[in-house]
Amino acid sequence: MRYLKISKATDLVDIKDRKLYRFLEILPGFLSWATLIILFIFSAIKPVWVAYFIIAFDIYWLLFVIYLGIHLFAAYLSMKKNIKIDWRKKCEELPADLVNNLKWQDMIHLVIFPTYNESMEIIRPSFQALIDDGYPTDKMIMVLAIEERAGEKAKQRAQIIEREFADKFKHFLITVHPNNIAGEIKGKGANQSWAARVVKQEIIDKFNYDYDKILISVFDMDTVVMPGYFFCLTHKFLTVSDPYLASYQPIPVYHNNIWQAPFFSRVAATSNTFWQMMQQIRQEKLATYSSHSMTWRALVEIDFWSTNMVSEDSRVFWHCYLHYKGNYRVEPLYFPVSMDVCMDETVVNTMKNLYKQQRRWGWGVENLSYLMFNTIKERKILPIGKMINKILIQFHGFNSWATNALIIGVIGWMPMILGGDRFNVTVLSSNLPVVSRTLMTIAMIGMIFSAIISSMLLPKRPKKYGLGKSLIMILQWMILPISIILFGAIPALDAQTRLMFGKYMGFWVTPKARKD
Repeated sequence: MRYLKISKATDLVDIKDRKLYRFLEILPGFLSWATLIILFIFSAIKPVWVAYFIIAFDIYWLLFVIYLGIHLFAAYLSMKKNIKIDWRKKCEELPADLVNNLKWQDMIHLVIFPTYNESMEIIRPSFQALIDDGYPTDKMIMVLAIEERAGEKAKQRAQIIEREFADKFKHFLITVHPNNIAGEIKGKGANQSWAARVVKQEIIDKFNYDYDKILISVFDMDTVVMPGYFFCLTHKFLTVSDPYLASYQPIPVYHNNIWQAPFFSRVAATSNTFWQMMQQIRQEKLATYSSHSMTWRALVEIDFWSTNMVSEDSRVFWHCYLHYKGNYRVEPLYFPVSMDVCMDETVVNTMKNLYKQQRRWGWGVENLSYLMFNTIKERKILPIGKMINKILIQFHGFNSWATNALIIGVIGWMPMILGGDRFNVTVLSSNLPVVSRTLMTIAMIGMIFSAIISSMLLPKRPKKYGLGKSLIMILQWMILPISIILFGAIPALDAQTRLMFGKYMGFWVTPKARKD
C-alpha cells in the first residue's frame, strides 16, 4: 500500500491528494465545533429544541455511565484475577503443539525504553522491575534508547544503567538517536524506530535469531512492570488464534508517584486508567496505547514505527491494521503496568504540563484523517465495511471527548440564558434544570463508583501519610465534573482545532518528577 507512512497533508506530493487529506484533517475539528456552535445558536433562536435535546442527551449520558460502569467493574475483576494467577505455571502447563510448536522457553522478549531527559530515579526502577518480573532474564534483550540532543548527561545515565544491569540480560544495548534527521519529528517514535533498526542489525540479525520467536515491548521510560507481566504476555501469545496478527495491551495504572502527585493530576490519570480498563472489555474499540507489546515479525514487516508522528503508540496499530487489510487486532492482557502521574515541582507547572499531556493525547485525532484517506485511496483492496466501522468508532470517540462534557456543563444552561422571556416563562424552562440536575445526580453514582474502584486499586499507603490522605484520595473525585472539562474536553478540542487549521504539533515530552 502506498500511503502507510504519511503523517499529514504536506507529506503528499500530488495536489489533489494533498487537498483531500487536508479536508479530512479539518473534518473532526469542524464537526466538534459545529456541534457546540449550532447548539449555542439554537439556544437563542430555538431554545425549546435545545432543551429537549439536552434532556435526551442527559438520559443518554446516564445510560452511558451505567454501561461504562459495568464494563469497568468487569475489567477490574479480570485484572485482579490475572494478577493472582501464577503465569509461569500456566506457561509450563501449555501443550507442545501450539503456535509453530513453540514452547514458552523459545520466546525472547525485546524491550525498548526510549528516554530523553528522565532522571535516574525514573530509569533505575523500570530496569529493576524487569528483573523482579520473574521471567528468565537470559531470554531478554534490553535496549536503552537515548537522544543525542539530550547531551552528555543522558549518556552518563545510560552508562550507569549499563554497569548496573547489562550483565543480567541476554543482551544489553544503548542506542543514540542522532539529532536533526530530515523528515523526522523529534520524539519517541523516531527514537524507538532508530533503536529497533540498530538492534536488528547488531543483535537480532547478527546472531540469527528467529523473528517468529521474538516479542517486542516498547515502554515509556517510567513504565514499571508488575511481576508476571512477561509470562502473562507469553501465555497470551501462545494461546490466541493468529498471534502474529495482534498487538498486546496491558492496562496503564499511574501508581509510581500516586501518593505524591496533586489531586487533580491523580483524578485525570486514574480516569485514563479507567478508560483503558473499559476499552479492554470493548475489544473492537481497543487500539495500542502508550506501553504495549507486539511481534517482531509484524514490526519488521511494516518497516518499524513512523518517525514523523506524535501519536506513534496508536499509529503503529493503525499502520498494521491497514497493512494486513483489516486482519489485525489488539489483544487485551487485563494485566497492569505502573506509570507516573503527571507531576512537576510546583502545582502551577503541574497544571500546565497536565494540560499539554492531555492535548498531546488528544492529538491522536490525526489518525482519523490517516484512516479515512487510506480507506478512500485503497478502497479496492481494503474491507470497506470494517474500515467504515472503525472510522465511525474513532469519530464518535474523538467528538465525544471534545464535546460531551461541554454540552452537559456549559451548553445545558444556554437555553435559559439565551432563550429570552418567551422560553423562560414556559413550563419546560422551569423543569429543564430540575430534570437535568436529577439525571446528573443519578449519574454521580458513576463518580462514587470510580472513587471506590480507585481506592481498591491504590498501592499501599506510605507510612509518612496518615488516614487523612486516604480520605482525600476518595474526596478528590468531587472535582471530576470540572476535571473532565479542563483536562479533557478543552485540550481535546484544542488539539482538533490545531489540526483543523494545519498547526501541526511536535512531540512534547511530559516532565516526570517524584518526591520523597
